[in-house]
Amino acid sequence: MTTLLEIRLLTTQDYHRMIETGIIEEDERVELLAGQIVKMAAKGTAHNAAVKRTVELLQDLLGRLVLISVQDSIQLNDYSEPEPDIALLMRDPLYYEDRHPTPSEIYLIIEIADTTLRKDCGTKAKIYAQSGIADYWVLNINDRQLHVFREPSQEGYKSELILADSMTISPLHFPDISFIVSEMLRPLTL
Repeated sequence: MTTLLEIRLLTTQDYHRMIETGIIEEDERVELLAGQIVKMAAKGTAHNAAVKRTVELLQDLLGRLVLISVQDSIQLNDYSEPEPDIALLMRDPLYYEDRHPTPSEIYLIIEIADTTLRKDCGTKAKIYAQSGIADYWVLNINDRQLHVFREPSQEGYKSELILADSMTISPLHFPDISFIVSEMLRPLTL
């Protein structure tokens, strides 16, 4: 006979109390996803370079139209507070000093995947979709592809496109701005 275990999900308030009391150290590489504390993968040099390259590209293209958040917390709901690699946010005069950004203030989330592709395109995509994030990208640096998720629903994203590095992309909220996927990736030749 199989017994189902009841699991108590942690809220963002629980998570913050655990940090405040030292149960979770402030510099510990974890995030709250769907009520569970999840370890984050170590960042390698290729990952870090892709983040920097993408941030610089977006800054050049969007300037002061957005606030670019790098590996900072966002609050999706009462049970999820991930730290996406890059989030394009609505500008806030306090720079979100008094709270974390919420889905209605997020234009785009980008995760950079070298070892985390399955998690980013699976678990995280579903959580972002259920929270109503309209534009979610996963940059697969190993295969030089960009996974573009749109049309969020409670079941997940209804649309997923996989773009090759030679293809052009525009953020959903900024259709007049476009660039080639390869601009976020390591150049093939130096």
